[in-house]
Amino acid sequence: MQQQAAPRAASPNQAPIPMECDAPFLKIVGELPRELNGTLYRNGPNPQFDAPGAHWFVGDGMLHAFHLENGRASYRNRWVRTPKWQAEHDAGRALFGGFGRKLPDAPASTIQDGGVANTNIIFHGGRLLALEEGHPPTEIEPGTLATRGYCNYGGSIAGPFTAHPKIDPVSGEMMFFGYNATGPFSPALSFGSVNAAGAVTRFDRFEAPYASMVHDFVVTENHLLFPVLPITGSMARAMSGRPPYAWEPDKGAYVGVMKRNGAASDLVWFRAESCYVFHIMNAWEDGERIIADVMQCEEAPLFTHPDGSPTDPVKSRARLCRWTFDLAGNTDRFTQIYLDDAIGEFPRIDDRRAGFASSHGWYACANPEVPMFNGFSGIMHVDGKGSRLGQYQLPIGDIISEPVFVARGDDAAEGDGWLLATVYRGRDNRSDLAVFNATDVEAGPTALVQLGHRVPDGFHGNWVGAA
Repeated sequence: MQQQAAPRAASPNQAPIPMECDAPFLKIVGELPRELNGTLYRNGPNPQFDAPGAHWFVGDGMLHAFHLENGRASYRNRWVRTPKWQAEHDAGRALFGGFGRKLPDAPASTIQDGGVANTNIIFHGGRLLALEEGHPPTEIEPGTLATRGYCNYGGSIAGPFTAHPKIDPVSGEMMFFGYNATGPFSPALSFGSVNAAGAVTRFDRFEAPYASMVHDFVVTENHLLFPVLPITGSMARAMSGRPPYAWEPDKGAYVGVMKRNGAASDLVWFRAESCYVFHIMNAWEDGERIIADVMQCEEAPLFTHPDGSPTDPVKSRARLCRWTFDLAGNTDRFTQIYLDDAIGEFPRIDDRRAGFASSHGWYACANPEVPMFNGFSGIMHVDGKGSRLGQYQLPIGDIISEPVFVARGDDAAEGDGWLLATVYRGRDNRSDLAVFNATDVEAGPTALVQLGHRVPDGFHGNWVGAA
C-alpha cells in the first residue's frame, strides 16, 4: 500500500529540473582561486516522475559536478541510473512511491529495487560512490557521471550502506554502517570498514533496541558510536497504509558505543532524553570522555507521529548540541547541551580533523522564523567550543546548500582554505556556485560561478581534488 507522506517543506527550490546538460564555460563573477583545481560533486533528490504521496527524501538521485581548473569552471549534471530510474524511464511513468514501495498500479513484472542513490557522493579507494542509506553504494564514473552500477566490494558487504561513511584522515580507512540490516524495518545494524586501497576488512551486525532510521553515526580515533533515535520503522504500519517511519518519542534515545577494534558483543548502550539528529559535525576523545557535536532537534522534522499527526515545527528545528559520554562513570546516561540557539543543518569541518578535536566548523543556518528545511539562508562559522566566529546571510529569497570545506593545500593549517556552496537565487530562479574564504565568511563570496538554471535543494557533496 502507498504510505502517507509528511507535509513537504515549501522551499521554492525543491521542484525537480527536467534535464541533463553540460556547460563547458561558465561565467565567473570575481576571481576563482588558481589553487582550486578539482571537482565539487553534489547529490540530491530530483524525481524523474511525480509519484503521488512520495516523500521528498525518495526522489531519484541527480548528480551535479562543478569542475574548477586554473580559474575556469564547467558544469555537468546527470541522473544516477539506478535500476528504479531505468525501469521508470522505460515505462515512461512512476512505478514506485515512498521508501522503495511499488505503486499499486505498477505491472507485476516491475523490479523490486526502489533505490534512488540520492543523498551523498564520496571518493574513496579509487571509486566515486553515490550513496543512499537503503542500498549498496552506486559507482559513478568520474568526469562523465556515467552510472557503473552497484558496488558491493566483490560480495564482501550486503544490505544497506549509510550515506555518511567516515574516512579516517590518518589511515584512509572508511568506516560504514547500515540499518534495516536483516530486512525492511528490522532492528539490526551492520557495520564494517574498507581500507585505503578499497578492500573490505570487516563486516558484522548487531541488534539495536528498536528499528530506527539511523542516518549518521559517530567515529573517533578509537571508538564507534551508533545513535538509535525514535524515528521508528514499522512493517505493520507500512502494510496498513500508515507512515512506515514515524516519530515515537516514548522509545527514548539510545547511543551504542564500542571500540573500533572491538566486537559487536562489546557494545555498551547509553541513554538520554528523546531527540533526533540527522547529522554529526565532529567527535573526539578527551581522556575517558567522548564528545560529539551534533545538529539536534527536540522532535523529528519531516516525519509525523504514527497516527499521521505532525510533529511540533518549533521543536523540529535543529541546533548545535554537544553530547558527552563518560566511559569511566557509573552511569548509562549521556548529556546533551545546546551550544547555540541558531537554527541550522548540514554541518562540516576540515575533514583532516575528522575524529579529532577541531577548532573550526561550519553549517548552513536559517532564519528562525522559517521552518527547518524550508531553505537555509546563510553560513555559520564556529570554533571548537561552538562559539560563533562569523556569519553570512543571503538576501531574502535566496537559499544556500551544505558548505563544503576545501583546504588550501595538504600542509595548510586547519581551516585555511575555502567553502564551496551552491546558492539558489530566488529573484532570478537560477543558481550560483559560491566560493568563500573559510575563515572570513562574513565578507561574502570571493567568487561566484553562475549557472543559467537551478540546482534544486539537495543533500550532500564533496570535493575531489585534481589528481
